Parts: sequence; C-alpha cells; structure tokens
Amino acid sequence: MVPTMPDGPLLLGDVHGYSMIRLQGVTKIYPNRQVAALRGVDLAIDKGEFVAVVGPSGSGKSTLMHIMGALDRPTEGEVCVNGQRLGDLARLDGFRLRTVGFVFQSHHLIPMLTAAENVEVPMVALGLSRRARRTRALELLARVGLTDRAEHLPSQLSGGESQRVAVARALACNPPLILADEPTGELDSESAQVIVELLGELEREGRTVVMVTHNHDVAAAARRVVVLRDGRIIGDRRCLDT
Repeated sequence: MVPTMPDGPLLLGDVHGYSMIRLQGVTKIYPNRQVAALRGVDLAIDKGEFVAVVGPSGSGKSTLMHIMGALDRPTEGEVCVNGQRLGDLARLDGFRLRTVGFVFQSHHLIPMLTAAENVEVPMVALGLSRRARRTRALELLARVGLTDRAEHLPSQLSGGESQRVAVARALACNPPLILADEPTGELDSESAQVIVELLGELEREGRTVVMVTHNHDVAAAARRVVVLRDGRIIGDRRCLDT
C-alpha cells in the first residue's frame, strides 16, 4: 500500500514533507507525435535537492524539465512547484521570473549585449533601477569567476565562460529553483566540471537544482539520479557519496 498524506500519495523524494516540485500523473502528448512524451509520471523533489535526470534521447527528459519550469503544460496530471499548483495560474511568466532560473545547453546569450548586460536582462522585469541591476550583475559575475569578462561580448567568451554567464543570469532574480538542461553538453571536460561544481554550490546554499544530462559522469555529481525511458521513470536512486 502507498502511504498517504492529506493532499495525496507520498511520492518518491517526499521524505521531509515539503516538495519543491511535485508531479502527479503527468502525461504530455504533442499533437504532431504518435506517442506520449511523458506517461503518467509521479515524482517529488525536495527543497534543497540536487537531482540529475538521465535517459536516452527521446526519453522525455527535456519535456519533463519544461513542465517543471512552467514552459509547457501537461496534457494530464498535476504540477506543483514551490507550493503553487501551476494549473491554477492564468499567467506563468511572473511565476517563472521569481521562482525558476534556467540554464540551457546553448547559453542563449544576447550577442549584442555584454556579459554584465546579459545578466541584467531578467532583472528589468523586476523593476530594479539600472544601478541596482548593474551592482547585482557584477556580484554574480564575480561569483562565477568572470569579473574580468563583464564588458566582453559573447563572441569574445569561450564556451565555458558563456555558460558561466548563463548560470549568473539564472541567479539574477534569486530563484529557489534552478533547472539546467544539458548544461555541459557543448563543453570540454574541464569547463563542464566548473559548471557542475557551480551547480553543487547552489545546492549547498539551499537551492533546488534539477539537471538533465545524458552524461552519467556528470550525473554522478548529483545527490539523486532519476532515470527516464519512453516517458516513464524506470529508476530513482539517492547517491550517498557525492
């Protein structure tokens, strides 16, 4: 028998009674596809966990992350993030701005803006003054070791440096949740290690970090590994030595 709580079944990961992310019966079917990208996924991720999601191409990893980050809605099922039921929200842009920081495989920096200006971009919607945005952007760039690259354009940065700028930008609005979709996919091993270490630091600060990766060596840095295949979770283990 599955143990229950007042608001539903106790899902994997829900060991402290508070989940940053809680998915129940989540299915996603795209109209132009013959099969479901996700099939009845139940998953809970605790506040402050560092979780890696792994699986082969087409297993549903990116779809899962997009639904967690309110970039997409499920066809069926319920999604709660940071205590909010996403299905109850008419507009998701404000929720994403304050709750989720995204890091993608391709850094998606704006080419005509400097590193510091790229980090400032999310803060514009918060209504912060230009001076406040600049101060925070420089603080975040210092944190990821790029103080001397603040005025450089993306074309003047290496791949690893660009991804560190993307991490700084993800932190701009101080979100409790970081979602990283193949953040090391286009990096050499040394640069990849730097990014993984940065994500680990965010976990130790108390943020929740979910990282999609096809690289099992990268996944080993997380404290928990969730395995997807054909839109279903087929494995979920905690890593004791990370």
